[in-house]
Amino acid sequence: MNFSELFIRRPIMTLLLTITITVFGIQVFRELPVNDLPAVDYPVIQVSVTYPGASPQTMANTCATPLEKQFLQIPGLELVTSTNQTGQSTLVLQFSLDKSLGDAATDVQAAISRAQGFLPTDLPQPPSFQKTNPNDQPIFYIALVSDTMTEGDLYDYGNTELGQQISIINGVSQVQVYGARRAVRIKVDVNKISSLGLTMTDVTNAVNQSTAYLGAGQMDGENRTYLIFPSGQRANAEQYRDVIISRPNDSPVYLKDVAKIVESVEDERISRVFWARDYGEAPAEVVLAVSRQAGANAVKVAQDVKNLLPSFQQQLPGSVHLIPLYDRSKTIVANAEDVEQTLLIAFVLVVLVIFVFLGRVADTLIPVVALPLSLLITFLAMRALNFSLNNLTLMALTLSIGFLVDDAIVFLENTVRLMESGQKPLEAAINSARQITFTIIAMTVSLAVVFLPLVMVTGIIGRIFREFSITIIVAIFASGLVSITLTPMMCSRILGERGHGEKTWMERRVGGLFKAITGVYGRSLYFFLHHRWISALTWIGCFALTVWAFGLLPKTFIPVGDSGFIR
Repeated sequence: MNFSELFIRRPIMTLLLTITITVFGIQVFRELPVNDLPAVDYPVIQVSVTYPGASPQTMANTCATPLEKQFLQIPGLELVTSTNQTGQSTLVLQFSLDKSLGDAATDVQAAISRAQGFLPTDLPQPPSFQKTNPNDQPIFYIALVSDTMTEGDLYDYGNTELGQQISIINGVSQVQVYGARRAVRIKVDVNKISSLGLTMTDVTNAVNQSTAYLGAGQMDGENRTYLIFPSGQRANAEQYRDVIISRPNDSPVYLKDVAKIVESVEDERISRVFWARDYGEAPAEVVLAVSRQAGANAVKVAQDVKNLLPSFQQQLPGSVHLIPLYDRSKTIVANAEDVEQTLLIAFVLVVLVIFVFLGRVADTLIPVVALPLSLLITFLAMRALNFSLNNLTLMALTLSIGFLVDDAIVFLENTVRLMESGQKPLEAAINSARQITFTIIAMTVSLAVVFLPLVMVTGIIGRIFREFSITIIVAIFASGLVSITLTPMMCSRILGERGHGEKTWMERRVGGLFKAITGVYGRSLYFFLHHRWISALTWIGCFALTVWAFGLLPKTFIPVGDSGFIR
């Protein structure tokens, strides 16, 4: 008994296995994450340093350079890119793909600690770093606008009321709040402090000394203890106006005498404006950018955020409006739907072609059943490998549509040939399995090997296209498995009697067409066999033309797409 005969003689077992795979495959298909591209965990870390008031050159010399010297000692570091602007330096560290992101983060933290002694002592806060994926853009943008509240107040609402609640949604990695924090700005009149014999250092020292939190101690009584709370921290512009800078001739010089103190934000030079069809044009005081975790379902995460927007709006004051600016999941869903439609069209075309060439509905049903079952087995494997439904895996499934029916058709044709020689369907299916199983295995393996080099490609390209290659290889093996299990059983139970010369209308029409095609091909083959030098010249010309055309084609990593979004 060969492997296929077990499934032929036990049709109920084969049917139950098929139903089980179908049920689990459909359930897994619904649970597969939906993304635009495969999730690739790039080992990239971004380090930020803030030094208010420093020029870009100062940031490069005093902040970026000491950090770079320490970062260059980290093993596995491939590239360091630093960007210096007024008051801020940003360093992007790119590591080799074989280095884990956790190990890279540990090394970066140690390097920052070593560099602390070489950085300015008056940094408002030590350098910070975050794990980042340069190609994984936020999936959802939300704007907070108000006609009455200040930008600083809106930032507080966005950062505390909304940002923290969105961060705990399952699948959200971080929420970036773009806006300006509330701040008191002191705009010093240089001419006035010069006329009083003062310098900017005097002003800076006076402000620093007046805004410190102080531990003033306590007063112990006979029965109780009193804590002392000095008013050392100033919270608004009014309190800063009475800060004393100096006392020349016992006459105090207040900060309000030499400067203009106003309630403002940390950076007055940034302006955000958006236009939405349902809202019009408005200044986006604060923008929240929601990013998903690596491997999370982008569509589901975006939908969870959208579902919470009405409850968030109820928590905000009536003068604050919450406006969804951009939803990247719409593009992902649209792309997935387009590819799924292409997949369905390819399936229908393959079925029609099979029917035209086989000529019988019962014969066509056998490869038609094998096709979706192979796809369902592929979905089970994708789930086990933590793959997602993205443009590349869906493209792999679309390309495999033509491959998935080949093995079933080969088995079917061989079984029909044996039935036409007088064998019964059951006998013909068993004998066909003995004759053709090795051929089907050889076809499956040889076809899968074609896509094996893509699995072994290293670097970012290998990471991107690995899901594509493995998906199509799994689909090919699934097709081979179905062709030696379910297909033999269906051939033994569905195929009608043959061998009496009866042919359907479709078989007669296609048969006559093939006779004409065979005649033309025979005459052309006779000509080329007697003029072999023409075949050789044709091959050389085609090869040279292929090389020349390949050199003309533009090269790019991934085809350019248009998401319809401008920022």
